[in-house]
Amino acid sequence: MQISPELKNILHTPHRVAVFSHRNPDGDAIGSSLAMKQYLETYGHDVHVLLPSEYPEEFEALPDAADILIWDTQTEECKQVLNKKNLFIFLDFNALSRIDRMGEYIRELPGNRLMIDHHLYPELSAEFMFSQPEASSTCEMVYRFIQAAGDVDRITPRIGKCIYTGLVTDTGSFRHATNARVFRIVADLIERGTSDSEVMDMIFNSQKEKHLRLLGHCLNNRMEIYPEYNTALIWLSKKDYEVFNIQRGDTEGIVNYLLTMKDIKMAAFIHNQPSVVKISLRSKGDLDVQAICKKHFNGGGHKTASGAHVYDSLRAVIEKFKSILPEYKSQLVGQP
Repeated sequence: MQISPELKNILHTPHRVAVFSHRNPDGDAIGSSLAMKQYLETYGHDVHVLLPSEYPEEFEALPDAADILIWDTQTEECKQVLNKKNLFIFLDFNALSRIDRMGEYIRELPGNRLMIDHHLYPELSAEFMFSQPEASSTCEMVYRFIQAAGDVDRITPRIGKCIYTGLVTDTGSFRHATNARVFRIVADLIERGTSDSEVMDMIFNSQKEKHLRLLGHCLNNRMEIYPEYNTALIWLSKKDYEVFNIQRGDTEGIVNYLLTMKDIKMAAFIHNQPSVVKISLRSKGDLDVQAICKKHFNGGGHKTASGAHVYDSLRAVIEKFKSILPEYKSQLVGQP
């Protein structure tokens, strides 16, 4: 990663900065945004992080998380802040549609744009773009961005905690999308004072009783196995959302439990949200679920982790998912 003299000059000159990430933010979205905020503040920038929607409770423990502005609940305040900004930074997404109405609002606002992202097929237009689908996470890219700027010594334990959060969550606790560079970054963060055990405790040991009861319900009552395709599915209805009082982030990670089964190569989580049906696909090995999502559900993401929103009934989406499995049998079971 190389940073141009023009961008380096912008970094070293205080600006009024807005940092954005995508709707339904995960650990990588929040971690990269807060890490970038704190890094830029070391140069005297005035920085606000803005998200389209609320984030999971476990990330409230991240430094400066309390300062995040949410468009859905603080729309007018977000507009007032954005009207004063002259540098816009897009993290962990590459199309303005991923930040919904906030994207429409900022489309014509004056100021430079910087995008740092690891998703396929960027659609954004920005003066400075760093698009690397091979990266494990946007947090990995933020670390390397700071490193390329010659500022790795500005990474404090607070910044390190945010970066480490994205590394952990987007690699499934370092089970996929890793490389030697990721582990060198982790080692450097720990040497600089980041507490890996503190981050792990924040992410994995802060669940509420209802989360475990929901997981039990999913595994016992909503799991379907299709052994002829080495595929498994968990689904949730609107009624399930009411019974378990499911809020944003409560279902995060449930789909990954399906991949813990030895012969399962593709896992699907299909759930009926208030206005859309959301499908999340995960895979092992070389199966490209991003291609499946794009072809059949107009979605996207990564090779081993992808998703889509479908305006149809829950039953229709489940049946469509089941109907496409024969098309991928050779990839799923190794035979036609």
